[in-house]
Amino acid sequence: MTTRTGELIAAARDRALPVVRALPDDALDVPTPCAEYDVRHLLNHLFHVVVGFQALAAREEADFSVTPDRLTEYGDGWRERFEKETALLADAWSVPGADEGVAGSMNLPAHTVGAMALLDLTVHAWDLARATGLPYAPDADGLRALEELVAAMGPTARTMGVFGEPAPVPAGASAFEALLASTGRDPRWNRREE
Repeated sequence: MTTRTGELIAAARDRALPVVRALPDDALDVPTPCAEYDVRHLLNHLFHVVVGFQALAAREEADFSVTPDRLTEYGDGWRERFEKETALLADAWSVPGADEGVAGSMNLPAHTVGAMALLDLTVHAWDLARATGLPYAPDADGLRALEELVAAMGPTARTMGVFGEPAPVPAGASAFEALLASTGRDPRWNRREE
């Protein structure tokens, strides 16, 4: 029996993998909606998050202070390694009890920490897709879980610099676009406008 968090992360992984597999090598230096990252740096950040949140699910320490250059480390096999690491992430959060109690060194409820992993995998997959013109749509169940997380933790995340100030929500915005805006992203961001 898998945990609800593990199921949501597995579904988010299924949505993110086609984006990562399709990323062209010549797009690694293009900007993303995540202002401080180009595609290469965002991938390295996402690798780091995926590995760190595996440790947190297992109640181990995770160091987020330095982001390794995983793309250089894995060479031409970085897409396959991303597939493997995200499978390990989903597996780690699928272990019975993984989303109960307190998770690792973050000293937060495990359910919240798992939702943070889900948020990174979902929003950064959109960042990568948007930067490179690839299609992306989040898992509907995961989106509902993320709406709850962002509503509860948004102010703290902004204070800590994890989210930017909320962006305007365009007229007729979808629930996902509203979520993106609440993290400080322009949900209609277009690379050509940068």
